[in-house]
Amino acid sequence: MSGTLYRDPDSQVVRWVSANPNDSRMPVIRDKIASQSQARWMSNFNLSTVQSEVSSFVSAANAVNQVPVLTSYAIPNRDCGGASAGGAPDLNQYQQWISGYAKGLGSRTVIVIMETDALALQTCLSSTEVQQRDQAISTAVQTLKAANPNAKVYLDGGHSAWNSASDQGSRLVAAGVQYADGFFTNVSNFQPLGNELNYGRSIISYLQGRGISGKRQVVDTSRNGGAAGDWCADDNTDRRIGNYPTLNTGDANVDGYLWIKPPGEADGCNYAAGSFQAGLAYSLAASAPYPPTGSPTASPSASRSSSSPSASPSASPSASPSASQSASPSASRSPSASPSPSRSSGGGGGACSATYQTTSTWQGGFQGNVTVTAGASPISNWTVTWTLASGQSITQLWNGALTTSGSSVTVRNLSYNGSLGAGGSTQFGFTAAGNATTPTLSCTTS
Repeated sequence: MSGTLYRDPDSQVVRWVSANPNDSRMPVIRDKIASQSQARWMSNFNLSTVQSEVSSFVSAANAVNQVPVLTSYAIPNRDCGGASAGGAPDLNQYQQWISGYAKGLGSRTVIVIMETDALALQTCLSSTEVQQRDQAISTAVQTLKAANPNAKVYLDGGHSAWNSASDQGSRLVAAGVQYADGFFTNVSNFQPLGNELNYGRSIISYLQGRGISGKRQVVDTSRNGGAAGDWCADDNTDRRIGNYPTLNTGDANVDGYLWIKPPGEADGCNYAAGSFQAGLAYSLAASAPYPPTGSPTASPSASRSSSSPSASPSASPSASPSASQSASPSASRSPSASPSPSRSSGGGGGACSATYQTTSTWQGGFQGNVTVTAGASPISNWTVTWTLASGQSITQLWNGALTTSGSSVTVRNLSYNGSLGAGGSTQFGFTAAGNATTPTLSCTTS
């Protein structure tokens, strides 16, 4: 799958940015979160409006030749009655809602994230209710694909620290993953990307062992750039945004890194589930090692329609990881979890230094992270330079302005990360083609 992901000009974070131009947190939230594609949550159970809700969002994306990401989040007994409780009153009405949803999908590529936690979290269901839910999801997938064969539909894969790959794989089979394009993981948690990719490959291997091939994974990277730990982001400040959204993952098993759970929207612990909280958004973005570059390009509309989703999912406490739920060993295409050695080089009379770390590798490419640190005095700008090794080329870079000339690389600060206090630091990251090496960096100021 290829294409540019659609950025919703009327998301909660974009509207907050527009309404709070003088808030000191606004530039960080604008540049690192509001500028990016996020999923539109279709969680409002309304049979009379669902088709128009879906069609309006999809049509806006089609008009700019971009790929929209939507959820369906209306399964009965949603979230087992937890913080994101709700959904259709029964499975018959759920199928009516899905039919209306399908009619709004159009005919072009659209990504549908289907019923977060519906398969991973079933502790509140009897065995009969589990079977009924499985059948309902299987039918729903087929309904969506029949309405738009170009729709990419993914089922709930939980996350790497929840159910085992074989357990989750069996649940996917029971729910009709053979009719879908694959599965999604990490919407309800913050597991590191490498763990999720290992877990996804284990599920794919399980499916292949049962004659189901060609299924791929999408990973929610909206909040997995920091520590893992407890399930609720409302109570934690050690989270960071992870890889920014893209359909170009460099991994044949992975269709996309997506921001499914919008950064800054609450899980339901201290704030209403799905409500946007600027403090949460800022804590995710302020020190993120992989922030994107760029600013919002469209203004939010004057008002939000009543069809907007009222809640995003949170994993219930029963979803907490257990020691026995580790992912399977990694394969050669996965990002490496072990960092490479770092190397620092000062510049500008010791005014700043730059330290490099390889954060992941895959066949034919790698991802690197550079930390820029001020010396004994504050600085107002920085420039980092290095020389690419043979066969290397930068494919993406974030949190810096990139210039290349042959094998020479120059990265300068952006407007929000140039000023550093004495001993302060910031980071930028990049993906590159070629084999990972440890470059010699030079940092200068002017």
